[in-house]
Amino acid sequence: MLRVHSVESFWTQDWPWIRFVIFLQWCVFKCIYCENADTIPTEWGKETDVEELVEQIKKVIPYFGKEWGCTVSWWEPTFQAKWLIPLFKRLHEEWINTCLDTNGWIWNDDVKELVEHTDIFLLDIKHINPKWHKKITGQDNAPVLKFLDYLESKGKRVWIRHVLVPWYSDQAEYLDEMGKYLQKYNCIERMEILPYHRLGEYKWKALWWKYPLEWVEPPTSETIEKAKKILEKYFDKVMVR
Repeated sequence: MLRVHSVESFWTQDWPWIRFVIFLQWCVFKCIYCENADTIPTEWGKETDVEELVEQIKKVIPYFGKEWGCTVSWWEPTFQAKWLIPLFKRLHEEWINTCLDTNGWIWNDDVKELVEHTDIFLLDIKHINPKWHKKITGQDNAPVLKFLDYLESKGKRVWIRHVLVPWYSDQAEYLDEMGKYLQKYNCIERMEILPYHRLGEYKWKALWWKYPLEWVEPPTSETIEKAKKILEKYFDKVMVR
């Protein structure tokens, strides 16, 4: 049984095509800008059977074109890798494309098997510097980069996503360092910049948690363009989402 936060039948935000997206519960990170803090508590969410999800997805197949599929997201799907494996197997039986939106931090045999049944990965690189990564997420980034190494060895399709947060992840020197580090990976198809926003602040307050970035404003268009130009030195395709 998967612990599901919610589902969206026609989702376009994280993809150039319409996707069916399953948002899961639980996360090992506690990012200071988390826009869906209500997905972090492990006891929340609804236990949902794999076949129930498959049937929901099959119902909307007629509304999609060739480039469509199912994305599993929020906040760390690999936390439930054991239960995602049968779901992705069933989706492939139905010729449905599978995508995993992940921070790449969890690593075990279940995750390794899940990789085999995943067509494309949206991999979040919160920060290339270990100390800054820990400031942002509470965790080291070494497991994330090792996960990327594994995806490279398997020849998997990867889109890198980087949340651009003023004062925390918009430093020019670290964007440059990240570009230099990541340019060696053949598996990376594109780099996506996700400008920080405060739309999820109310969820922190609803949980009686102090929002860490009350003083931080979203990045300006100039800051976003500067980051894009830095990363374009290393990637042919850099998108701002």
